[in-house]
Amino acid sequence: MTIQEAKQIRIADYLQSLGYKPVKQQGNSLWYKSPLREEAEASFKVNTELNQWYDFGISKCGNIIALASELYRSYNVPYLLECIAKHTLHLHTANHTPFSFGRQSVSKLMYRHLQITELSSPALLSYLQERGINAELAKRECRELRFENKGRPYFAIGFPNMTGGYEVRNRYFKGCVTPKNITHIRQSGNPRSMCYLFEGFMDYLSFLTIRVRNNPQYPRLTTHDYIILNSVSNLSKAEGILAAYSEIGCFLDNDTAGRTACKYLQAKFGERLSDKSIYYREYKDLNDYLCDKPLSQSAEPMKQERQVQSVKRMVQPPKKRGLKM
Repeated sequence: MTIQEAKQIRIADYLQSLGYKPVKQQGNSLWYKSPLREEAEASFKVNTELNQWYDFGISKCGNIIALASELYRSYNVPYLLECIAKHTLHLHTANHTPFSFGRQSVSKLMYRHLQITELSSPALLSYLQERGINAELAKRECRELRFENKGRPYFAIGFPNMTGGYEVRNRYFKGCVTPKNITHIRQSGNPRSMCYLFEGFMDYLSFLTIRVRNNPQYPRLTTHDYIILNSVSNLSKAEGILAAYSEIGCFLDNDTAGRTACKYLQAKFGERLSDKSIYYREYKDLNDYLCDKPLSQSAEPMKQERQVQSVKRMVQPPKKRGLKM
């Protein structure tokens, strides 16, 4: 069994083959009593749409290989693949009909007939291009949401959080499909000692874009974990997870809310936290840095000359104030 073959296996089916059955279902989320520890109430969630799991009791999550790593207490990938294969020879893969208690809709009142697909809309990809975002990275990290609101059809970019909700964005509006929560991206393999913290997913995508453009051969996208708050108001939800890391890189906004949040985290984590916003201090946030929209001109249309400069900087940011990421 290869890594890709293992990732196609439905986690819900894998757990069932090990004797674990869900206690309840909420939309596309299945809830279990954790297979990793003893507990009275179910706090282990499997997102059947993303085929990802999250254990709220120990703040760990990931794909099927990460789950096997926790179950068998090993980071030896060939051994983990062998363990997975023993229990999954008879199972269907994740692109078939997911485990379900019945035909339950994940639609919400404001997102009627919600459909979640791969990001492919030319209009949404054009919007991301306007924001300077690498389209291939966005396709990997985001989904396309199609829904109805008051009888009218809409489509938008959806960025998943760790409890089954989505941040929703297109050129004209921002919103969310509840439940609203942070997004914790934990790399597979050995645990990472560093975590990078972002306020919104556009800043996270901007960071990935900058890294790929600075060094396309070795962008170092998986050398650390990521947390995206999806709102500064979610900061308290991230504190427990951040506490597990020995290094924290803080990429929050250069505004009152962002600076206040950063100071709070510095007081809590001390030297473990590094404020990365100093590298784009002339810009409101990391996406404005990517698009070369400084605070002094963020409300003004970009002139043609500045657009040309922006393209050059995105290819190779200025050395004097380039992000040391």
